Amino acid sequence: MSHPANIYCYHCGRQHPSAEMRQIETKGGKKWRCIKSIEATKKSSSQRDAFGKTVTMINKSENQTRIKARLDAERLLAGG
Repeated sequence: MSHPANIYCYHCGRQHPSAEMRQIETKGGKKWRCIKSIEATKKSSSQRDAFGKTVTMINKSENQTRIKARLDAERLLAGG
């Protein structure tokens, strides 16, 4: 069975080459997950918590950037 060149990882939300992916069984059925995220679950809880905080900070920053860009575009369209 051939796989697409890139597969979406439900855990990290990114596309990865099929060689970096594994299909795992979840409560909701089989899902694709990257090897990197699977390996990350084997780290200590403090390392996982630190990683989670970093991801949260990145997501907040990206969201703020998107909101600012949208507001700037709205102001420009309004002639302000």
